[in-house]
Amino acid sequence: MDEPLVAIVGAGVMGTGISTLVVGHGLPVVLVDVDDGVLERARAASATGLRHAQLAGALPAGRAPGKLHTTVSLSEVADATAVIEAVTELPEKKAEVLAGISELVRPGTPLISNTSGIPIDEMAAWVRHPDDLIGTHFMNPAYLIAMVEVIRGPKTADQTVDAVLSLLTRLGRRAVVVNDAPGFVTSRLLHPMINDAARVVGDGTATVEEVDALMQGCLGHPTGPLRTADLIGIDNLVDALAALHARTGDERCRPSEVLLEKVRRGELGRKSGRGFYIYK
Repeated sequence: MDEPLVAIVGAGVMGTGISTLVVGHGLPVVLVDVDDGVLERARAASATGLRHAQLAGALPAGRAPGKLHTTVSLSEVADATAVIEAVTELPEKKAEVLAGISELVRPGTPLISNTSGIPIDEMAAWVRHPDDLIGTHFMNPAYLIAMVEVIRGPKTADQTVDAVLSLLTRLGRRAVVVNDAPGFVTSRLLHPMINDAARVVGDGTATVEEVDALMQGCLGHPTGPLRTADLIGIDNLVDALAALHARTGDERCRPSEVLLEKVRRGELGRKSGRGFYIYK
């Protein structure tokens, strides 16, 4: 079988994690970002992630990693078998990047937006071939969490769905395909819950540790909602909540003052060393 070349645009937390997953399964990756410094950090984070995944038994035994090539040139996605857009969850930024990718790739190339909530049909207006567009929602870290939410837009072609499911299978992921809507399934349920948890802390009802302990011990949440917020990135969470609120009008999705204050302070979670918890 020929090795597919996977291009990933956006070398933040999610783009780097997805890159680690792909190279860890032996496939080559072109990772694109506008900032050489971000790409340097991504290379280091990917190497660390590969070691972590290997120690956790999350990668195929005995398989050599694929090559990770980093670049600031978007034109290098042109020959990719599939392109994953993983930039920040801001519609104007995704629109710019998806439009640029769409001008470069061959028709029939799956154009995959890794998004936590922006509807795929909304994005379809930004690309030349809406039938090639599909959504994924990888969880963080992508190289450890085996399930992926896949979002089929109204214009997504059957062959695009099939190609993406085939790629995910090759990456050892389990896919669940859902229909298009703001927030899809996971974010529509999880993000308002985290927002509510932050409000509970802000209201003085319970501490961060107490909220997470109760959600873990009583309701079976694996880490607690506020530790999950730190893993997602509190800035990313605020962007996703704002996008949900704009599209649904649900007041539970309006970012809480507790989350907004964390962002103002630069307390973004694990990636900044401090969020609801402190990390070394």
